[in-house]
Amino acid sequence: MRVEGDFIKINEWLLPLSWLYGLGVKFRNMLFEIGILRSESFDVPVISVGNITVGGTGKTPHVEYLIELLKDKAKVAVLSRGYKRRTRGFVIADDNATAKTIGDEPLQMKRKYGDDITVAVDRKRCHGIRQLTSDEDGIDVILLDDAFQHRYVKPGVNILLVDYHRLIIYDKLLPAGRLREPLSGKNRADIVIVTKCPHDLKPMEYRVITKAMNLYPFQRLFFTCLEYRNITPVFGRGEQSLDSIGKDCHILLLTGIASPQQMIEDLSPRCPHITPLTFGDHHTFTSSDVARINNEFAALPHPKMIITTEKDATRLIAVEGLSEEARGAMFALPVKIRFMLGQEESFNEKIIGYVRKNSRNSILAKAKDDNKSRNGNNLRDRSRTISFRNN
Repeated sequence: MRVEGDFIKINEWLLPLSWLYGLGVKFRNMLFEIGILRSESFDVPVISVGNITVGGTGKTPHVEYLIELLKDKAKVAVLSRGYKRRTRGFVIADDNATAKTIGDEPLQMKRKYGDDITVAVDRKRCHGIRQLTSDEDGIDVILLDDAFQHRYVKPGVNILLVDYHRLIIYDKLLPAGRLREPLSGKNRADIVIVTKCPHDLKPMEYRVITKAMNLYPFQRLFFTCLEYRNITPVFGRGEQSLDSIGKDCHILLLTGIASPQQMIEDLSPRCPHITPLTFGDHHTFTSSDVARINNEFAALPHPKMIITTEKDATRLIAVEGLSEEARGAMFALPVKIRFMLGQEESFNEKIIGYVRKNSRNSILAKAKDDNKSRNGNNLRDRSRTISFRNN
């Protein structure tokens, strides 16, 4: 069972700086609470997905889960800041988009879903939403990627992600810990999801974490774990099952994400021979990095392959200097999330219900109107029956 303090490393000597940092964040939040800084609401469903920690909590796979849930029922747009892009202002992704023009995570979603959704980036989220909703017959629902702390937007559903391996209840503010704002920030969430849970999460541990999170009655707590799909060539087409990788295969696990440890733990039972090659989150690969990749891979015995993340693949595909051997053996490992403890239906109903109630012109809104019409007809029929019986 997970216990308090597991996986958490606090720099105690930095706690005075954390206190000063906390004062600044609390003051900013207070300005929003008293109305000096204002949050803007919109007449289109807006769902925010984010966190209050530095480092990855699985935002992209959770946004992709929402895309899968809604894309056949409504016109979905994803609006992101576009971290580390080299463009400015509002940009809508097209077929020529690159990680440099929109950022790696938005590009990942654009490549995966194509024209089924709209992907846009704008550091000023309110401006981005207004651009996306300027056409009344356009977007039905907007998913804000990494916007929990962007308080200028008031989302209809605010989803806070918490990494199981670094629960916010045991963490500290920057720079001593990884919290970007005080723990009280979780109170703004409508939904809290504990992510990257072990697949064998015990009911007792679920109860311990639920109690420790100390949420308000209006807040819902969910738990998710990561699952992997078939690997796909970064420089080719097709796919290959993870089960097809032999136990004797040597894998160079190439990652530029916040926390690759969960991937290592998940892949180790299938592939015992893993050599991690780890870079920082959203890392821009340089010529020296490419040389290191080539050398590390060349040194591995056969059979061998390179496995990387989908996010890293969006940047690696544009780099120059990779050896033909490395290019031919490089595969991206798609990841998805799975709700645990039978919570999926409850989560889906909450999201779909919110979108149905607030949509302007989607299939979901039509379903809402149809339900009202059917209910109205039923009431009229019942009224006629009662009137007939009274006569």
